[in-house]
Amino acid sequence: MKIAVLGASGRAGSEITKEAAARGHEVLAIARNPEKIAAAPGVTAQAGDASDPAALGALIPGSDAVISALHFDVPAETLLSAIRKAGVPRLLVTGGAASLEVAPGKRLIDSPDFPEEWKPFAMGGITFLNALKQVDDVDWTFFSPAALIFEGPRTGTYRSGTDQLVTDDAGESRISFADYAIAMIDELETPKHSRARFTAAY
Repeated sequence: MKIAVLGASGRAGSEITKEAAARGHEVLAIARNPEKIAAAPGVTAQAGDASDPAALGALIPGSDAVISALHFDVPAETLLSAIRKAGVPRLLVTGGAASLEVAPGKRLIDSPDFPEEWKPFAMGGITFLNALKQVDDVDWTFFSPAALIFEGPRTGTYRSGTDQLVTDDAGESRISFADYAIAMIDELETPKHSRARFTAAY
């Protein structure tokens, strides 16, 4: 497939770019600072500003999907506008974990130990997901990571869920960026969560 990755120089974006290229996909890796994108077969680094829908829309025509690994300072409607302009059928989004349920009707962000300083960013992800839920003309997927996503090994294993936080036997919710990328490209290749959210953790 031909894929455009937004935020391709970041921790999630770089692993997603690497995983997609390793599986033989053609990756247009877009970032404000493309010199930070690691060179690899099948990867074309491209300067781009995702906050400008007209400019972004001019970069991505012909893509089978766009994968966003951006922060949530770029609103959903901005990305959707660019995708519609370019005629790209799919959008996969690196989401946040804050809106995952830890108990019926109780979100992770509502937990008493959720750090206060994380809440503004976390609310950005919740707003983004809520905006996507109103969209029926783009095939979107919002992929919430585990509560803790970290730089670690590529184990090739993960367990997936939908709207509930996935935890291990010790009650921890963790995944490495490398394994998160595996789950993202698995979803790209074999879609199971069309116009829906899913999550993954060990």
